[in-house]
Amino acid sequence: MPHSASAKKRNRQNLRNRERNRAMKSEIKTKIRKVLDAISTGDVAAAKEQFKGMTKTTDRAAAVGTIHRNRAARIKSRISARVKNAEKGTGATKPPAKGRKASAKA
Repeated sequence: MPHSASAKKRNRQNLRNRERNRAMKSEIKTKIRKVLDAISTGDVAAAKEQFKGMTKTTDRAAAVGTIHRNRAARIKSRISARVKNAEKGTGATKPPAKGRKASAKA
């Protein structure tokens, strides 16, 4: 429990910012889920529209420091690749797995 006035104020700020950050992260996850749901149903137009909103939210979160800018870029890149694959009609909406091949397991 903080004792000094400045520590009490800092604690209030931390709690307020934590709630704001958690809400923004949750919003990003929800928007990602909406894009992926639109892709899985085959609705490319809706996926593109959802993707625009997701990129805006992700960029805003990176700008204020809620998430790292590289994480925002990584999220946008991966989802963009899935949207483009869905647009082409390619069945590969999931990126290839990295690391060892499945046939190498024994």
